[in-house]
Amino acid sequence: MKNVTDAFLSLGHWPFAGSFGFNTDILATNPINLSVVIGVLIFFGKGVLSDLLDNRKQRILNTIRNSEELREGAVEQLEKARARLRKVESDADQYRVNEYAAIERDKLNLINSIYTTLEQQEKNNKETLRFEQQRAINQVQQWVLQQAFQGALGTLSSCLNNELHLRTISVNIEILGAMQELKN
Repeated sequence: MKNVTDAFLSLGHWPFAGSFGFNTDILATNPINLSVVIGVLIFFGKGVLSDLLDNRKQRILNTIRNSEELREGAVEQLEKARARLRKVESDADQYRVNEYAAIERDKLNLINSIYTTLEQQEKNNKETLRFEQQRAINQVQQWVLQQAFQGALGTLSSCLNNELHLRTISVNIEILGAMQELKN
């Protein structure tokens, strides 16, 4: 033990051969110790470090691969969504065109229906007017005939005898009967 203690106490001296001790000369021992430690670390740590780096590399590559797959899936979904959007827009445009056409068709049908109804109403009005005119004409004709007959009867009764009177009445009745047949 004395040698060990002497080695600690005597700075700068190497212990004797065959004895074990610590060299306390920092400048002489540090590069040797460092080279030994680095050598051991490189020898034993090379495999561990290589495995760690390989694992890290694999995780990074897997993450990149997964990201690429996710990106491709997202791009595919985006394209599907765009295709659906285009289809929906196309369907909406087609629906809009069809509805506008249906509205125009309904509008034309309504206009035609109103026009037909107005024509029918005008025809009915003309028919009613003509009927009323004919009725008024018939009433005036009957009144005129009645007045004429009364005047003629008055003149005949004052001027004619009974036999002539009866013959004139018969002729007038036949004329009236013919007029009634013409009306019907």
